[in-house]
Amino acid sequence: MNKIKDKLIDKLLDFVLHPKTAKILRPLIDVVYSLYEKALLKQISTGPLPRHVAIIPDGNRRWAREHGLNPVEGHEYGYRKMKEVLQWLYDLGIQIVTIYAMSYENCLKRSEEERKHLFELIKRGFVELYEEGILEKYRVKFKVFGNLNLVDKDIVEYAKILEEKTKELNERFLNIAICYGGRQEILEAVKALIRDTVENKISIYRISEETLTQYLSTSHLPFPEPDLVIRTSGELRISNFLLWQIAYSELYFCDVYWPDFRRIDLYRAIRSYQRRERRFGA
Repeated sequence: MNKIKDKLIDKLLDFVLHPKTAKILRPLIDVVYSLYEKALLKQISTGPLPRHVAIIPDGNRRWAREHGLNPVEGHEYGYRKMKEVLQWLYDLGIQIVTIYAMSYENCLKRSEEERKHLFELIKRGFVELYEEGILEKYRVKFKVFGNLNLVDKDIVEYAKILEEKTKELNERFLNIAICYGGRQEILEAVKALIRDTVENKISIYRISEETLTQYLSTSHLPFPEPDLVIRTSGELRISNFLLWQIAYSELYFCDVYWPDFRRIDLYRAIRSYQRRERRFGA
């Protein structure tokens, strides 16, 4: 019954909070939203929080088109939203966050203008992380992974600076996947593993799932496998993201575009995670 009740309340609140409705009922809606947000927070505070949350922030370009903007401008709003969501996650005490900033396919197939704009936003984000001291404040170890040969050199240099600056921190972890592909990651891990067997660094008879995990980009994490994967924009696919690591992750697909992602959407995702029975394939 609780699930049915919550679903009805969610649908009602989505209608009330819709921009067209909100324009008419603004003062009332602010109060309703605040009360609903607090109620959701109270709900999730009683259950186990995911240790590792991975995010596929999708829908920036479609959001921009619906608002009469150049699709590329949607990434600017998406960037601002990412800063906001990271703060929400830190406020909740989430230990590990992995963000799918750009896919391998994005870096190969998007227009030069769009790639340039995305790289500029990523660079700005790295500079702000460095200058604002956010990583030190929350004791966050920072790491970037993906096919960095496709990434602008100055971004790679900034990433190295942040990684070096935070290498001794281990209370929390922030991972940014740039020009990343899950298939490509597994392929590179297998190549490295083969090299080590040829060089007699490891016996082929001792290779296991745990062995291969040590060759992946997430091997530095205390919990390499995300507990919860959140994708926005209503798309029901993974898009080559952490294919090995999410074998037993809980997936949550949210209908809103990334720039419109709200704190209540995050709380709903966590509430959904808490209500599932995790069987890990059993």
